Amino acid sequence: MSSLTALLKSLPTSVPTRLDQGLSQLAITADAHQREQLLGLLALLHKWNGAYNLTAVRDIDDMVSRHVLDSAAVLPFVQGPSLLDVGAGPGLPGLVLAILKPELAVTLLDSNGKKVRFQRQAVMELGIQNVTPVQARVEQFKTATFDQVISRAFASLVDFVTLTRELPAANGQWLAMKGPGADDELRDLPPGICLHMRHLLEVPFEVAQRQLLILTQEGVE
Repeated sequence: MSSLTALLKSLPTSVPTRLDQGLSQLAITADAHQREQLLGLLALLHKWNGAYNLTAVRDIDDMVSRHVLDSAAVLPFVQGPSLLDVGAGPGLPGLVLAILKPELAVTLLDSNGKKVRFQRQAVMELGIQNVTPVQARVEQFKTATFDQVISRAFASLVDFVTLTRELPAANGQWLAMKGPGADDELRDLPPGICLHMRHLLEVPFEVAQRQLLILTQEGVE
């Protein structure tokens, strides 16, 4: 029995049901391999979380909605072909987006060694070919530019944009996943940066409001 098969067998039956229902509500189609990878990611996250405290979410059913479905909700707005996930933690949303969009080249950036070790383990065990985990502080990461730079829980909008100012390509975008209280942060955006689009996100099984703010350099269509 492979390690992935063993992981999947360890999942409660509620988890695949909840995942399938949530993806359906988001109108996202995952093939059998992608579904297996998403379930494997959940199993790994739950397994590692006990020892390494990767996330404050302990219940695996809650992990389905708060981590996987929350990450998947931004899929329609991810264009690529290259995506940098800043402050990726255990790889969210980058790993989920990479699984659901295999043509996307995803770089996961985090300074926390144990979280990057988890990213690398997940990439290896789940056979994800389009992800590069990097352990570094964002201030020191200047090696490439990306079509989109995404953040789920990294920092305020001002800090997010300021620390990554040189990382989007010339026509690139910042994708900031936020709760309801982002208007004050928007008013403090650095000069030359503007709100391009705001999308309200309905995450299955979650009542808290979520939104995606797409930021660009002024003058970028």
